[in-house]
Amino acid sequence: MKVFHGDLDNTLIYSCRHDIGEEKVCVELYEGREVSFMTKRSLSLLKEVQKKALFVPVTTRTAEQYRRIDFQTHAPDYALVCNGGILLQAGEEVAEWYEESLRLTEKSRRELLRAEGFMEQDTDRMMEVRNIRRLFLFTKSSRPMETAARLKEVLDARLVKIFTNGKKVYALPEGLDKGTAVRRFRDYIKTDYMLAAGDSEFDIPMLAAADRAYAPKDLMGRCSFDVHVSGIAGKGVFSDVFLERVLADI
Repeated sequence: MKVFHGDLDNTLIYSCRHDIGEEKVCVELYEGREVSFMTKRSLSLLKEVQKKALFVPVTTRTAEQYRRIDFQTHAPDYALVCNGGILLQAGEEVAEWYEESLRLTEKSRRELLRAEGFMEQDTDRMMEVRNIRRLFLFTKSSRPMETAARLKEVLDARLVKIFTNGKKVYALPEGLDKGTAVRRFRDYIKTDYMLAAGDSEFDIPMLAAADRAYAPKDLMGRCSFDVHVSGIAGKGVFSDVFLERVLADI
């Protein structure tokens, strides 16, 4: 069985702030507003990919946030949410997967609590610190790079990783990354070939774990590997370009 793992935001779907042209379809409503879109071309290509491979989204979104997405096609049988800490099967959480995620991150629990305290005290914090299912933390900062730098100075980098994405600042325990998640999933369903696509630092472990992967050119400079990853230049919408390659490669 072949599996295609795709990150969601800015890889397959795009917010209303992102210009992907007029040929687009709304795939997410939030409080009655259209908030996320896919190009018509990407929707068509994704349908073709699903005929040849098992499509499994991998996202930092929570299960509730993920369930807002309507791919306008066959709903994925599986999804990895909360950065891979939770597996959804037919839309429902797999309890054993979550329990194993907690075991994998147990050694970082105390350091994650320290991170929560430092994040709450940060003078640039713009919202409450959210603890997502005891798996990871995030908040928003008016100066995210400075907040992240301060956290890195006081936390044990072997146990907790700090990431930024726009104004959001994340603290993730060791053992909770997309690479670990897709390797676990490979064992879970006994797949023999894995493809993956992503656009951010969160996705690098997943790209490394795949047999074949796709990323924007600007992400490639932060990867320590390149043999199996196709760097895609900024010609057209990223999802349109890499889905064409996925379809050709499976």
